[in-house]
Amino acid sequence: MARCFVAAAMSAILGVGTALAQSPSPGWFPVPANAVYETGDSWSDAGATYRLYGVQSCLRGTSFTNAHGLKRDCGEASLAMLAALIRDLRPLCYSAAEIPKPKTIFVFCVAVPTEGAGKGSRIDLGTALIATGFAFAALTPNGRPVHVPYLAAERVAQNSRAGLWSFPDFPDPNAIIRHALRSEGHASTSDQPTH
Repeated sequence: MARCFVAAAMSAILGVGTALAQSPSPGWFPVPANAVYETGDSWSDAGATYRLYGVQSCLRGTSFTNAHGLKRDCGEASLAMLAALIRDLRPLCYSAAEIPKPKTIFVFCVAVPTEGAGKGSRIDLGTALIATGFAFAALTPNGRPVHVPYLAAERVAQNSRAGLWSFPDFPDPNAIIRHALRSEGHASTSDQPTH
């Protein structure tokens, strides 16, 4: 069922073009100004958690050593980038799937700048987070990407050592999650997302 939602969401995203920049289409909504950012891939509003579909942020409580030799919380770095991109890009989001309890809505978010160098281009928020190196392609427990284009963006960030990839000791959240799942004895053949 979730795959049908994702296919519908992707069709909507692909057809958004400049119409999204001029006036939001039905079903698209902005991230509320009073949203509470929970992680580098989620926020909450009105009793619901909104998560970027196919995106895995760095985990809070894990750390990396920055260029000045100081330990920093990796999850906080991802969260700061999410908040900054939402503030700067003002994307509109579309619901791809929903889990009722606790209420979690998986979304794709797209911005279409109306001025500046990127005027008229579509910017997928998930791709922007991953390509800058502050988030990662979410994986299923068997290691497959939840959304394949995000894995391509991750490889580009990794190869160019963008964002968190520039720190040799950054904690890979997908490796941590997969290790935890194996330790708990979860089946390694599941195609369900790890987050």
